[in-house]
Amino acid sequence: MDSLANAQNHLTSALDRLEQALDSLFDQAGDPVTAARELALMQADRLRLANDLDAALGREAELQGLADEASEALGTAIEEVRAALTKEE
Repeated sequence: MDSLANAQNHLTSALDRLEQALDSLFDQAGDPVTAARELALMQADRLRLANDLDAALGREAELQGLADEASEALGTAIEEVRAALTKEE
């Protein structure tokens, strides 16, 4: 009977160690539901940031076009003022 009790104690001890090892692995890996939720949030943030970036780049291109137009108009105005001043001299 002692050998059966020893085997039972040995099996119980091995199962306890296995349970502790699994608990440790699950602690390291984290809760899969929480990880999936965090991944979904990060993907939603990435999509929002990509959309914001696209919108900002579009706005930047629009502003650059307006700046180019303003620069051209200013250059034309400067040329007209110079031409007018040259005529007066």
